[in-house]
Amino acid sequence: MSNKKKQNLRSLDPHYEREKKRYGHPLPSREYILQILKQQGIPVAERLLQKLLSITKKEEDLFNRRLSAMMREGQIFRNRKSDICVLEKLDLIKGRIQGHADRFGFLIPDDGSADLYLSAKEMQKALHGDHVIVREIGMDRRGRREAAIVEVLESCNKQLVGRLYIDHGILSVVAENKRISQDILIAQEHSLKAQAGQVVMVEIIQQPGKHTQPIGKIIEILGNYTAPGMEIEIALRKHDLPYEFSPDIQKLSIKFPKNVLKKELSGRKDLCHLPLITIDGETAKDFDDAVFCTNDGKGYRLYVAIADVSHYVKPHDLIDREAFNRGNSVYFPRRVIPMLPEVLSNGLCSLNPDKKRLCMVCEIQFQANGDILNYSFYPAVMLSHARLTYTQVAAMLDDAKSSEAQEYAELLPHLQLIYKLFKSLLKARKKRGAIDFETTETQMFFNDQGKIEKILPVQRTEAHRLIEECMLAANVCAADFLQKHGQITLYRIHESPTPEKIDTLRNFLKEFGIQLGGKNKPSAQDYAQTLLKIKDRPDAQLLQTVMLRSLQQAIYSPDLTGHFGLAYDAYTHFTSPIRRYPDLLVHRAIKAVLKEEIYQPGDWREFGQHCSMTERRADDATRDVESWLKCFYMQDKIGECFDGVISSVTGFGLFVALNNIYVEGLVHISELPSDYFHFDATKHVLLGERSGKQYRLGDRIHVKLVRVDLETSKIDFVIAESEKKTRQSNIKGSVKNKKPL
Repeated sequence: MSNKKKQNLRSLDPHYEREKKRYGHPLPSREYILQILKQQGIPVAERLLQKLLSITKKEEDLFNRRLSAMMREGQIFRNRKSDICVLEKLDLIKGRIQGHADRFGFLIPDDGSADLYLSAKEMQKALHGDHVIVREIGMDRRGRREAAIVEVLESCNKQLVGRLYIDHGILSVVAENKRISQDILIAQEHSLKAQAGQVVMVEIIQQPGKHTQPIGKIIEILGNYTAPGMEIEIALRKHDLPYEFSPDIQKLSIKFPKNVLKKELSGRKDLCHLPLITIDGETAKDFDDAVFCTNDGKGYRLYVAIADVSHYVKPHDLIDREAFNRGNSVYFPRRVIPMLPEVLSNGLCSLNPDKKRLCMVCEIQFQANGDILNYSFYPAVMLSHARLTYTQVAAMLDDAKSSEAQEYAELLPHLQLIYKLFKSLLKARKKRGAIDFETTETQMFFNDQGKIEKILPVQRTEAHRLIEECMLAANVCAADFLQKHGQITLYRIHESPTPEKIDTLRNFLKEFGIQLGGKNKPSAQDYAQTLLKIKDRPDAQLLQTVMLRSLQQAIYSPDLTGHFGLAYDAYTHFTSPIRRYPDLLVHRAIKAVLKEEIYQPGDWREFGQHCSMTERRADDATRDVESWLKCFYMQDKIGECFDGVISSVTGFGLFVALNNIYVEGLVHISELPSDYFHFDATKHVLLGERSGKQYRLGDRIHVKLVRVDLETSKIDFVIAESEKKTRQSNIKGSVKNKKPL
């Protein structure tokens, strides 16, 4: 075929000009390939497709690559004859596999439709997380849509962390991620001479297939399972958390100065004379924020100074790309995985005392009642006059004659003024209708071997809340500033509860004679008023827990949908750029507005999705570590009895949180006193069919510890004998008193 005729054919491609701009030698676009395939109406042999699209001999390799990419993304599919089919014509479904520890799994379709069940047999063909094509094959015994895997489009597990087992000379690694239920076979020559029971990193060299197990090779030996800190090493790898800075980033880090340079002060306000102070926890090393308050007529003027990370971390440089990849710092017990290299996170960006630091300031003018009258943003240079802890500030505010107050006598009047502002902000918060849930945070204390010695509740003082309110005010101003100037940004959004969750909550509260206001669309204020009504009830904790679980998860998004829980129309994160990437983006956006420019880092929606994912990833990893440490802490307490509270009710049993120990475990449904128990999800209760006995969320319960499994981080309880006897006598009494039908 002549080049002219081929050119005419290519020009029929509706996306020809786009492809021409992208490539010096444009191929048919994906859309045009699909169009030609659909026009044929039947599966097409590759040679015929090449002819239909006038693909020359020189173009064949490039064309094959395009077809391979389209297959990976599930746009086309090869049948058994190797003919090319359009996927949507085959009634096949694309999606991600979500594995289960019991070896079965589910397909989570890409199009958001209902999940499909994958049997244990089907799950032998792929691993958790793989992108696959499935065919719906009917319904399983429980009435769920069931599918069979047709093709693995993309294997996402290239490496994994697990424990090595040796059975009759056969080596295999069991993944720490229990959603990966297949054992990875290891050849002796690929074992690095690791010992049975050791924790290892494995590279998968052969993915599972219809008749084959996955095969891997050990690339790193981490050490013994119970070695100090091993739980963190496992979590880092299990959740794919970036935890080491590359040599290139380390070289770049060395080039940063130790202190602020004179040339960097140009164009900045000098606030070094203001007694700005940082208030953080005892173990904090990265100080993002400093505050100072003064009288402003009948109101207040609050200065919130935030580390100017954006001055040092430039868009798309090595450190910026790594910060984006990490998304946030991760705080494990006794170890922090920072978002930024230490030279910045603990040094040049950290607002350390008596050190000049570059900052972005939100200066807010408040009325006496706590309403914001005005605000401004600007770059500045500051000097922290003190590094105070929450404990010190709480003592100073509680007693003006305390040793802490005497030590920082010159700062006390400023603190007392911030405290007055804080009281006004609390009233404004109540008027606004923000939701205040009372939750208990805990802190682990460790011995010299790195194991838990005790777990204690964190005393949340008014110093904590004081700083929190100052940060909330600055974040609200940042959101308002960017919104008013038409600058897209990442908002911190918290959407209203779904109609289904509202209905479930209303039905539950009705059982207790409580009504949630707001009809079909309750506001945060309706929630707040209900919490106020129930706060003195003996079952307040139960009711609050159910209300809390009705709320959605907060995420990052460019959509301005407001923050339901805080009762703000617009809210963003501005105050922690050292440890959160969204805050760094917000700083850059504010600076762009100040320069009368527009900041466009890329697809804001993708940025929001990524940052929301890294936040969840960090939460999952820290939860894993804490669960394992608690298991290790409890393993020498088997046989002991404890008082606790039912913290969750499921169809398979009760989760019990132990009083004063802050450890949670399961009483399996089979361990409940003899009866058939049925789960009522609306009422959060397991109900005995014969006895009428109820186990309800929030009930007090006496349990005995019978099993601790370090490998699965599970703790198992049974009902303690003393409680069993009491309940059995109650059951006999209830049966005896029943009237005959």
